[in-house]
Parts: sequence; C-alpha cells; structure tokens
Amino acid sequence: MPAPRPDPATSAALLPVRPGVGIPRHEITFRATRSGGPGGQHVNKTASRVELTWHPASSAAFSDAARARVVTQLAHRLDGQGVLRVVSDRTRSQLQNREDAESRLAELVRRALVVPKARKATRPSRAAKARRVEAKRRHSAKKADRRRRGDD
Repeated sequence: MPAPRPDPATSAALLPVRPGVGIPRHEITFRATRSGGPGGQHVNKTASRVELTWHPASSAAFSDAARARVVTQLAHRLDGQGVLRVVSDRTRSQLQNREDAESRLAELVRRALVVPKARKATRPSRAAKARRVEAKRRHSAKKADRRRRGDD
C-alpha cells in the first residue's frame, strides 16, 4: 500500500525550491479543469487537469537580484502579464497532477537560479603553439609534395 500523501492545503507554507529557498504557497494559484483526450465517462465529469500560475516579478521569495534572474531566465515562458503557467494532466488524480505541477515549477525556478561560472580567459602554451605550427607545416609539405610529383 502506498504511503499517504500530505494534503497540499495543510502542508508547509513554502514550496521548496532548494535548501533555504522556497516559494510562498499563497503566491501560487491553482485551477482545476477537465482534462482532454480519451477516458470515457470519467473524463467528462472530473476536473483532474491542474493549472498552476505564479507571478515571479512580484514574489517576495527572492532577493532583487535572484528575482530579476528568474524573470529573465523564464521570460520565454511568461505571458503578457508576466505570469508563469505550469499545466499537468499526466494522471487521473487531481492531487497527483497538482504535486506534479508544483515539482515542475520548483525545477524551473531551481534551474533559473543557477548562475553559470564566469569563463576565465586562458592562453595557449608555447608548446601548444609549436605543435599547431608544426602540424600546419607538415600538412603544407604533404600538399606541396603532391603538387611536385603529380600523381597521373
């Protein structure tokens, strides 16, 4: 028998994104609608598809820099009002779809918060330059040799 799932309404006030960082659940809006596709009578009477919306620009969850990073990284996913929408209809259970949508939102924000390492400019070593020049010289000599011999 599977372990009972905690009710999202009574669970923690934050949706964990990474250790020490979470989105306040009161900023997230849920809407349940009927899911499309096959399913017989069941699909016609249950609202199992979950649509989650969140406005990252007005969120109190992050510092100004982190909020700006999230907004710029997720800009292609935001609508005209700056709202991020995540939809889940993978299962026939509204609760499982809600949990799936929440985990996908957390993963999107987690990825958006990652700051890539700055590239350090490096120079090729003297030996590497010598190897490159030597390889060019050999290649050039091979081509010149073909021109002189003339393989007819």
